[in-house]
Amino acid sequence: MKRLLFSLFLAALLVPSSSADPMASHKAMIKDALKAGPTEITDNATIMDMAGTVLREGDNGWICYPGKELDHGKDAMCVDSVWNTLAQAWIGKKPFSTDRIGISYMYGGDGVGVSNIDPFATEPTKDNQWVAEGPHLMIVVPNPATLEGLSTDPESGGPYVMWKGTPYAHIMIPLGNRKP
Repeated sequence: MKRLLFSLFLAALLVPSSSADPMASHKAMIKDALKAGPTEITDNATIMDMAGTVLREGDNGWICYPGKELDHGKDAMCVDSVWNTLAQAWIGKKPFSTDRIGISYMYGGDGVGVSNIDPFATEPTKDNQWVAEGPHLMIVVPNPATLEGLSTDPESGGPYVMWKGTPYAHIMIPLGNRKP
């Protein structure tokens, strides 16, 4: 028991605390978020954390979020207003529809990955097409019928539909190789 308590104490000392220097933490989150998309977008985008706290005001209508682990842009994303609405609906498990195209950049790619079939899966299974995509662009369209004819296979070597048949269906457009 003493060894466990000592280990926990030591771990607490070694793990940097975001409350120790909130500005350093904000700077790290902003730096990570800026890796998500092209500089023409990120230079003037609003940067927010996943809790919705504005870390930097922007003026071009785009919002960039840092990744979960601040790991070289992995999971970081820059979204337009449509994609931001989709993301909030997905996180809240609420319905989503749109009357216009929405775009999201993820230049750092996925961190641990996601199911290509089930938007709420939290781990890979033998039948949920788990994929950790490299750099990619995501496009949501107003009419899901327009997705017909596109592959749903992330191994197809080109664009594919993720989460087909759900309100969150979108086109994944790989922009580079997946990292092992």
